[in-house]
Amino acid sequence: MNEYENDELKIESSSNDLGDVMGMGGQGVAEKAKDPKKAILQLISYLAPHKAALITVFVFAVVSTVFAVIGPRVMGRVTTILVDGIVAHVLGTGLLTDFRQMGTLTAILITLYIVSAICNFFQEIIMARLSVKVTYGLREEISAKMHKLPLNYYDTRKQGEILSRMTNDVDMISQTLSTNLTQLITAATTILGTLVMMISINIPMTLAALVIIPLCMWIMTLVLGKSHVFFSKQQESMGKLNGIVEETYGSHNVVRAYNGETDALEKFRVANEEVRAAGWKAQFMTNIIEPIFNFVGNLGYVLVTVMGGWLVVQRAITIGDVQAFIQYIQTFTYPLGEIGMAGNMLQGTIAASERVFEFLNEEEESPEPETSAHKEKYEGRVSFQNVRFGYSPDKIILNDFSKEVKPGQKVAIVGPTGAGKTTVVKLLMRFYELNGGKILIDGIDSTAFSRAELRDIFGMVLQDTWLYNASIMENLRYGSPNATDEEVIAAAKTAHCHKFIRTLPGGYDMILNEEASNISQGQKQLFTIARVILRNPAILILDEATSSIDTRTEVLIQGAMKKLMQGRTSFVIAHRLSTIRDADVIFVMKDGDIIEQGNHEKLLEKKGFYADLYNSQFDE
Repeated sequence: MNEYENDELKIESSSNDLGDVMGMGGQGVAEKAKDPKKAILQLISYLAPHKAALITVFVFAVVSTVFAVIGPRVMGRVTTILVDGIVAHVLGTGLLTDFRQMGTLTAILITLYIVSAICNFFQEIIMARLSVKVTYGLREEISAKMHKLPLNYYDTRKQGEILSRMTNDVDMISQTLSTNLTQLITAATTILGTLVMMISINIPMTLAALVIIPLCMWIMTLVLGKSHVFFSKQQESMGKLNGIVEETYGSHNVVRAYNGETDALEKFRVANEEVRAAGWKAQFMTNIIEPIFNFVGNLGYVLVTVMGGWLVVQRAITIGDVQAFIQYIQTFTYPLGEIGMAGNMLQGTIAASERVFEFLNEEEESPEPETSAHKEKYEGRVSFQNVRFGYSPDKIILNDFSKEVKPGQKVAIVGPTGAGKTTVVKLLMRFYELNGGKILIDGIDSTAFSRAELRDIFGMVLQDTWLYNASIMENLRYGSPNATDEEVIAAAKTAHCHKFIRTLPGGYDMILNEEASNISQGQKQLFTIARVILRNPAILILDEATSSIDTRTEVLIQGAMKKLMQGRTSFVIAHRLSTIRDADVIFVMKDGDIIEQGNHEKLLEKKGFYADLYNSQFDE
């Protein structure tokens, strides 16, 4: 376990990923929807810049629907003309069918459906482009937000749960925009247009048909009220499942080494069952609407058919109008079902939107200074003045920490696990904000720098390696994007990794996989050392930088690091005390305070805590 983990264990609310995988840590608790109205308003405000596209979609949807709604009335007129002609022919009164009028009406009918299809086509294209653009913007904002959040935000949440907001939740919003939103517009326009056409045909039949509306509304209200809970639970449980999968995959070697497969599978099974149960209920509430509305619509068919037949006999209505009215009944009840299903899907979108905007509304790091104190060259003087810090306000790790580090000094920080060694480094890099006091770089308060400019001053090599899925050349150049290939190779030679890189398939162009598991741990660490050498920083931070390197290579690296540290302020966090005997000053930390300081010889002469710590490493 490295020092970062030791310090993090002091946070009661932190989620230890390895502990979670092995069944020792706490589950990340997914938060339930708190304020659906606020989420809807935020989503509407997010869509406001795209109002021109939304208005265009609305216009196309209305035109498409209106033209489609007029179609059955024209078709009914064609039917009436045809039936009247046939009846007249059967009765022997002559062939009275007006084929010219039928041809005209048929042409009008075809034109109506063609215009409707064209408008629908453009409506779908615009909405698809809009949904992709909004999705793209949301993911960009989430990605940018991830870099603005303080690190303690990530200490208390699972990575997979956070990533779920960028994937599942954003996809849910995208699906609603591309499909459900146009469904709602089309359905509402269809209902209104159909109602107008039904009234124009026959008011008593329209009133009879509207008897089914209260029943449909009651069913829709009942279903929507239940579905919101299930969709919220579905999104939450999906985020939890993603967290477990991400943890298990990221620590699969440890899971296998400790025979944790059974526990990992059981945790996955439980989380997957939660997703299945919530998903089944949510989808059931969505899919049940259509068959119910079909049943209610069929009741309307029966009522209208009987009434329409009686009115035809009474010659109060034509058979073509009855045919059109029956089509309108279908057209009227179908969008009611669509509204119900789209409304049901909106429940999931509301839950997803709330999770996304909740993340985007999280409190960010303290703002950057308006004017930066950046300098062209740094001496490397560091001053800790009454520094007080804890990962949570009630768990203070550093208490009134004050020390001066001169330019060019090699400072070693030693102490037992949890003493706060790496915490000092984190605060130097301003990964966390102080609870009190300040840190000065060349006499300038570290908060006077922008974070990017402050971190440019430092070069860091940790026990944990920082490599990603890219070529070796790109990994070495990370942090020094303008470095030439020759400069990268020179740094690799200094770090004694050039020779073995040349033996790898593809050499410097070899692609490291996501876990960088296609090279050894020692090779990973050599790469991070070469990266720092290439960066040529003013201040070095080394956290057990050679812990994964064989003894022979370590001797070579120590020589290279000694040359690199010449004239630079260096902070070396050491677990093996034999590696820091040449340090200019050694800070011995315990419980967040420096209890001893001096060089190696003087500290041994004191026969205090450092001497005991040093000698204990040689005890059998």
